[in-house]
Amino acid sequence: MLIKITKQTLKIFIKSLIPPIIFFMLNKIRIKKYGWKGEYKTWAQAKNDSTGYDTNTILQAVKESSLKVKNGQAIYERDSVLYDEIHYSWPLLASILLCATKNGKLNVVDFGGSLGSTYFQNKKFLDKINKVDWSVIEQKHFVDTGNEEFEDERLHFYHDFKTCMKEQKNDIILLSSVLQYIEKPYILLDNILQYNFEYIVIDKTPFSLDNEDHIKLQVVSPNIYEACYPSWLFSEKSLYII
Repeated sequence: MLIKITKQTLKIFIKSLIPPIIFFMLNKIRIKKYGWKGEYKTWAQAKNDSTGYDTNTILQAVKESSLKVKNGQAIYERDSVLYDEIHYSWPLLASILLCATKNGKLNVVDFGGSLGSTYFQNKKFLDKINKVDWSVIEQKHFVDTGNEEFEDERLHFYHDFKTCMKEQKNDIILLSSVLQYIEKPYILLDNILQYNFEYIVIDKTPFSLDNEDHIKLQVVSPNIYEACYPSWLFSEKSLYII
């Protein structure tokens, strides 16, 4: 009897011969390649070793995935990666709904909000609120793409605080996975406090284990996109003081 051997069959057979400990060690090595690396004295030093966050590669990856979510072709997007179910941040959602319940409407300023990832993530709940204005403040190339492809009667995009606050109300500001990528985050927070937001929500922000501020280089897994950029690991006591 002849058995047809395909590449896939051969791959499975070879894999079955390799002890599981080998795969475990290879996975550990792969993981160690990514994440927060190094220790930098200044932001400029870390930036010199980075590819930056403003590359067109990142924008195109996020745009492609976000359009699939917007058009109903995918369920959820985060950092350009598509998922078959929504991964909610329940504390963030609770904060948003608290504000909406109290005011009977919702005005969110989403600083560094990409192409509306958090907006689309929570859209099922936002659709139950009578009036929603969700304003994303982002880099110019993200804002231009947002205005062209994603803006509607509820979702808006702005280049800066000044322009945004001329048109929007200061109910709640969302800082989700963004503070760590700002060169001078404490100056940014001081500026935000001047607008007297009713709520400030900080989400997905890394903290150091030794309660000190550190500047690192964050290396992104190529499964997401090829990039590395400066990043803070914050001291909890420093943010609490603010």
